[in-house]
Amino acid sequence: MKRELPPLSWLRAFEASARHLSFTQAANELRLTQAAVSKQIKLLEQYLREPLFHRKPRSVMLTKAGEAYLPKVRDAFERLADGTAEVFGGKRSESLTVRVASGFAVNWLAPRISRFFATHPQTPVRIVLSVWNEPFDPGTIDLDIAYGTDGWQDCTAERLTWEALSPVCSPALLESGRPLKVPADLRHHTLLHVLGYEEGWAMWLREAGVTDLNPGSGYQFDTSLMTFAVAAEGAGVALARTSMVTRELERGRLVKPFRLELPIDEAFYLLSPVRGGIHPDARKFRDWIIEEAQAFRRETAAA
Repeated sequence: MKRELPPLSWLRAFEASARHLSFTQAANELRLTQAAVSKQIKLLEQYLREPLFHRKPRSVMLTKAGEAYLPKVRDAFERLADGTAEVFGGKRSESLTVRVASGFAVNWLAPRISRFFATHPQTPVRIVLSVWNEPFDPGTIDLDIAYGTDGWQDCTAERLTWEALSPVCSPALLESGRPLKVPADLRHHTLLHVLGYEEGWAMWLREAGVTDLNPGSGYQFDTSLMTFAVAAEGAGVALARTSMVTRELERGRLVKPFRLELPIDEAFYLLSPVRGGIHPDARKFRDWIIEEAQAFRRETAAA
């Protein structure tokens, strides 16, 4: 007997929104706009003829119906994922698949990866990029380089970087006529933010003793690549992490207007599965990138 079901996209929007209790965070995860997620939820509620969320000015909460529906939807997605892996999981690429946060891939990994290729010319590697810290899925990737504070489950996390926050800007901005000699001068400039980081301008400004500047003011971007590009054009001051900005500083596209560097807990980690099959080339890549990371830490400490 045919059973009518809501569109899968509506259910995905509901599950992500219910998990985060945020349409915005669900949109980030699904790579949609907040408006698109909100519309899909509304269509699902109309289809079910029942509200699933209580909408408040700055948050959402599940209704009783939403709370009852969520485990059913989540279980269905898990069963579908398990069934897909069971039937098709063995067809994954023979190449070592490494997923890397996009900014780290371009600013840190790209200048170094040729050394791995030269050392292991017979090792096929497939690099895929991520913008947000999607959950590590050993069914589709072998290794993951993600940003956070070592809170991942069902995987081994090995720290690659030790980060410090530093404002950066275009050299031309220093000659623009607007003062930028002490941290308090930031009130004359636009702050540029990278979405998704827990530690940012509020921490740095507090450490610098700047209390009369709104740390949330300015413009927001979903990748450091875009943020640095905008900063390099002289449109504002970005807050950079050590591993992400070294290349831009060496090229002279960006400079540090202040000496204050604030060490933070967040860092990039190499994630590998604790259960299941390990790709035969994973150890080669792991040993190589750990060595590169240690060398980078020594270089930055000596600078």
